[in-house]
Amino acid sequence: MLLTVTSLVIAAVIGLPVALWLGHQGRFGFLAVNISNVGRAIPVFAVLIVLSVGPVGADEFGPYGRAGMATLIALVLFALPPIITNAYVGIREVDRDILEASRGMGMAEWQIFRNIELPLAMPVVLTGIRLALVQVWATATIAALVAGPGLGRIITRGFDNSRTYEVFAGAVLTAAGALILEGLAVLAERRLDPMRAARQTA
Repeated sequence: MLLTVTSLVIAAVIGLPVALWLGHQGRFGFLAVNISNVGRAIPVFAVLIVLSVGPVGADEFGPYGRAGMATLIALVLFALPPIITNAYVGIREVDRDILEASRGMGMAEWQIFRNIELPLAMPVVLTGIRLALVQVWATATIAALVAGPGLGRIITRGFDNSRTYEVFAGAVLTAAGALILEGLAVLAERRLDPMRAARQTA
């Protein structure tokens, strides 16, 4: 769980500023699309294998060792596409007439971004974070294939020992965790959406 949250936070810190800035500028949109496409094209398992082997000792990257760091990097790369795509699309879908009216009222660009674009785009941005969270959680199970951390260890141990019930238990726990995270993320979206109260009172 800690690895999932850590990778999601890192991906958000990297991806959100880039996507929001590109969306606000209205230029270089191909960068957001290409970054997302590259992230989707990267095979997570291949990244895990490449990063988990090498001359660096296993004790040099914290409690999970090199495999844990490889898992973290792979999950960050996997979380970036939905975060970047949704943040960029959310900003670009804000009504241009509203933005022009705001500029006509003398609002500075940073004021337009903070007070208009970001609140209106927040539902789409939060959806991207939710998608990334669930995808990262589900994908983290393959880390066990390269001796990384996660619930995948239960599944791989079950395969190694020919214990079907253990494999089934690991799969159920992974699926249940994804559903719980999905539900919590939906609740968080509703709480953090600054426009929700306005829509309810309208």
